[in-house]
Amino acid sequence: MNIDYAMLVRIYGETSEGQKRYSPAECIGCKCETVIGNPDPNTSAPVCRASESQCPHGPPSRLTNAFSRKIENHSAAVALYYFAYNFIKIHGTLRCTPATTAVVTDRLWAVSDPVALLEADERGVEEPRS
Repeated sequence: MNIDYAMLVRIYGETSEGQKRYSPAECIGCKCETVIGNPDPNTSAPVCRASESQCPHGPPSRLTNAFSRKIENHSAAVALYYFAYNFIKIHGTLRCTPATTAVVTDRLWAVSDPVALLEADERGVEEPRS
């Protein structure tokens, strides 16, 4: 099989005595481990870093305000987060966005751009691409 596969492994710290029973353990870091083949570190590292960005607060639970009760709301929140991470946020190591590095887009997006696209979609108008 010609497959390159890496796995993101989250590292959790010890639970303190004062933590409640249902509280998640604190995530203290993540690491990428090669499972099969020879994964490209230029592809694996940003994916692992993106997952690590959500890691510090642990998995969502009902004891926090970060829990979505509807799958539609959760999907929308995750999509907005990853859109902003890949198209809007300039990363220090890349000095641009991951989307411009991967040549998915040729410009830096603003926070207002996805809102304009949604409004245009609701009106049934196709936005001109720049």
